[in-house]
Amino acid sequence: MQTLYITHPECRLHEMGDWHPESPFRLDAINDHLISSGLQGLLEEREALPATEVDILRVHSSKHLEYLRKMSPAEGYAELDPDTIMNPHTLSAAFAAAGAGIVAVDAIMKNEAHTAFCSVRPPGHHARPGQAMGFCFFNNLAVTVAYTLEKYGFKRIAIIDFDVHHGNGTEEMFNSDARILMCSIYQDAIFPNVYAQNAGSNMVNIGVPANTGGETLRDIVETRWMPQLEDFQPEFIFVSAGFDGHRDDMLGGLNMHESDYAWITERLVKLADRTAGGRIVSFLEGGYDLSALGRSVAVHIKALAKL
Repeated sequence: MQTLYITHPECRLHEMGDWHPESPFRLDAINDHLISSGLQGLLEEREALPATEVDILRVHSSKHLEYLRKMSPAEGYAELDPDTIMNPHTLSAAFAAAGAGIVAVDAIMKNEAHTAFCSVRPPGHHARPGQAMGFCFFNNLAVTVAYTLEKYGFKRIAIIDFDVHHGNGTEEMFNSDARILMCSIYQDAIFPNVYAQNAGSNMVNIGVPANTGGETLRDIVETRWMPQLEDFQPEFIFVSAGFDGHRDDMLGGLNMHESDYAWITERLVKLADRTAGGRIVSFLEGGYDLSALGRSVAVHIKALAKL
């Protein structure tokens, strides 16, 4: 059964200035590497459907949505903070990115696929219920998880985040929700340095120092994540797939390699096969060295597709 590759043309039109590392060229780098590696023809590509206002408001406040609509510029740029900037296409791109996972979940629940990769931007895991930050406007993964919980009634959903930056927005949205187990690894003492107050027992979020490499990552997965994931027995797995922990990436200080991303994905696929009917939806988060990003996403998708 094919792995879905979900994207939308608007995701390439959102941009925050020539200087900004979170650029449309990220999607081009991924697409180019999928072509050169021969993976593109093995995936079923689908276009995202924009999330609805109802979808957004399951995890975001109405004031947040109203603020983004108010700030959306007719031309030029609108700065929400020094790193998080809107152009005339940003809001439509954000709705498309937030809807990509919903398309993936519905297809998986119709047994049209087991896994999906959402190649979308803007990314999402820093977006808080009432605040855009860290290049993120809507929390794409959280929108999808909330939809999945409501529509399909799952009782146990795992969220995995291996971006170099802590997924503070996702943590805040699902802290102490017994239906969710969130496991993440990230570089400590860098952006965003914001954590949920009184983090619940459903949060297995582990900061590591700069220069941590793949061997330590794998040990954390095996000794800290997997025992809790095995006890939890997730029925669906969602992944915030950030590749800015790669040793070549300028925005992080970890020492990971694309082989580490392949390994962790293979580990999650095996877990999903045992407990979740193989169901995994992954979302692009960070990753700013274009060559490293293309290579890392390719091995991630290859593992999702069992190729």
